[in-house]
Amino acid sequence: MCADHLLTVTDQPWPQAGRERLIVPAPVAIIGTGQSTGEHEALARLGPGTVMMMGDNPALPRMPEAPTLLDFFRFRVTGITERHLLSSAKRALDDGHDEKIVLACLLHDISNACLIRNDHGYWGAQMIAPYVDEEVAWAVQYHQALRYYADESVGYAYPESYHRFFGEDFVPPDYIRRDADYARDHRWYMSARIVTLNDIYFFDDDDDKPDAEIFADIIGRHFRQPDQGLGFDGSPVAHMWRTMIWPNNFL
Repeated sequence: MCADHLLTVTDQPWPQAGRERLIVPAPVAIIGTGQSTGEHEALARLGPGTVMMMGDNPALPRMPEAPTLLDFFRFRVTGITERHLLSSAKRALDDGHDEKIVLACLLHDISNACLIRNDHGYWGAQMIAPYVDEEVAWAVQYHQALRYYADESVGYAYPESYHRFFGEDFVPPDYIRRDADYARDHRWYMSARIVTLNDIYFFDDDDDKPDAEIFADIIGRHFRQPDQGLGFDGSPVAHMWRTMIWPNNFL
């Protein structure tokens, strides 16, 4: 089992304190790669001093009891995706777009950030749907399909980065084409298309990264923050937010 999947905990405030806690990656993350999740090795090591990871991982910042959207940006959204989302939203804000579109740009890759990359537009839209205007969730979902198709009338070209990501001969699957065709004829087409126009992939680490706090007022006006905190409000998507709070749980 890879050492990167192990963590020894001695911090007393944490659950399972004083015991080695084993992190086993989700099978979906490595299926088809030939790598092992290390499940058999982990099970063989369990004992009084060694347990599977459950609850707060002290290697991660601890989330508040009633986490807000901004808390997820503070403590779970990191790296390239953090810079990407903040920069995309800041660009939309600077260009004078409607606040709902700015919010869609801020959230369009929220699933990529700390949940799952595959079909990220669909996952992201589902995650935010109970808390935002329907148009915002729609734009997040359909930006994924529209990314693959140029629209010269608004200055959108097929991303050069996709040639590097997927190869020059890549053809999107049928469901992507189907959803892009549907989106083109929808009354909210431009909402999703504006997201793609602000969906820039790479940012220089030396550039100033926008502060998530500049979007606090927009979030306050257009994101219905549950009093119990994201993940604990009993919504149909609460489990998705809990997964981001405790990403290393064994079960």
